[in-house]
Amino acid sequence: MPFIDLETNLPASKFPEDFLKRLCTTTALALGKPEDRINLVVKADLPMLIACSCSPCVMLSVSAIGVTDTADKNKEHSAKIFQFLTKELELSEDRIVIRFHPLEPWQVGKKGTVMSFL
Repeated sequence: MPFIDLETNLPASKFPEDFLKRLCTTTALALGKPEDRINLVVKADLPMLIACSCSPCVMLSVSAIGVTDTADKNKEHSAKIFQFLTKELELSEDRIVIRFHPLEPWQVGKKGTVMSFL
């Protein structure tokens, strides 16, 4: 059950529903998870700074069970997600930062319990 949080200083108009669906598809494929398990949020119009610059930028957090727990896995995920974001948002790679957070099943609640009991 991956959680994708995209924070950006780009305007909300840059993120129509089809963008969210394409980002969902991209991250699902990159992580090897079904699309219907992806939880995605986009927070736009934020005051942000990356590398001492307020130029357009994105910080993306990827939290997931079993697929964000090694550098090798995250290197592959990062390449696929960067390719999508640089193309779709017309940003250079130095304006995008991705953070990976491994989750344990007991850290995710759903249907009144936690994932380790589903």
